[in-house]
Amino acid sequence: MYDPSGPGRLLFGFFAAMAETERENIREATLEGLDTAARKGNHGGRPPVITDDMLHTVLRRRANGETVEDIQPDLLIPTGRRKGQSPSLSSIYRALAEHEKTQAYPEAVEAAHTHFAALRQLDRSPK
Repeated sequence: MYDPSGPGRLLFGFFAAMAETERENIREATLEGLDTAARKGNHGGRPPVITDDMLHTVLRRRANGETVEDIQPDLLIPTGRRKGQSPSLSSIYRALAEHEKTQAYPEAVEAAHTHFAALRQLDRSPK
């Protein structure tokens, strides 16, 4: 129960300061953990449904004249909650669209890779 008199206000202020300090400690530990994971190459999130191998299979078979609908049942998701199932058609089409973007704008992709490598180099430099 909150008592607005002097000792009650002091106790309430003390608990507020402790809670703020604990929250800041949690925040710092979380950011440190995310930074450590990013340096190891882990960025969190779901694993990709369409792997590079699957995408290359789809591209190769489409070049031979097969449709995505014919290819889809032969593909299996390697990891995650839907492991062992076939990916949806929309996932395949989305992966194909992303692949076409990287093929259409290779200079943008190369610039992004160069920028990312420079940022990683700055992170590794001694401070």
